[in-house]
Amino acid sequence: MEKPDKHQLNDHTSAHAGTSGDASGNHAGHAPSEAVTWAAAAQATLHCLTGCAIGEVLGMVIGTALGLHNAGTVVLAVALAFVFGYALTMRGVLRAGLSLRAAFGVALAADTVSIAVMEVLDNSVMIFVPGAMDAGLTSGLFWGALAFSLVVAFVLTTPINRWMIGRGKGHAVVHQYHH
Repeated sequence: MEKPDKHQLNDHTSAHAGTSGDASGNHAGHAPSEAVTWAAAAQATLHCLTGCAIGEVLGMVIGTALGLHNAGTVVLAVALAFVFGYALTMRGVLRAGLSLRAAFGVALAADTVSIAVMEVLDNSVMIFVPGAMDAGLTSGLFWGALAFSLVVAFVLTTPINRWMIGRGKGHAVVHQYHH
């Protein structure tokens, strides 16, 4: 595949139509040096953020409702973010015919760095916004800080995902199963 010129839209997903890959995630048509658009990186980050946010919000809500200590709430939120993040990725690759074990391996390779970065960022925001972790579920401060934390996680993780996809890592390992 020829590299597109700088004026041509290089949609990461369409660049893989009809390609096949190897176990390392380096698949034909996607050399690590290929340019990756910001739109493709944002789409990958949004996919990852969806599962991450489900777990994060659920963990924060459960921890706050149960009156857990802030540390316990953060641990619960992080654990659920990984569970839901991996589950959403696995759902798609299981439909492509992979075994449960292989699907889990793909999810680990595709999502671990992205989820970990997002969790550090969004939980840092929740911890450092004064009163956010101690605000109740009916508080605008709680929900506003949580929403803001997810926006921060998305904005700051997108460049990392772009860099990783451009090297055949992260979400790049999933694309061969989306066809």
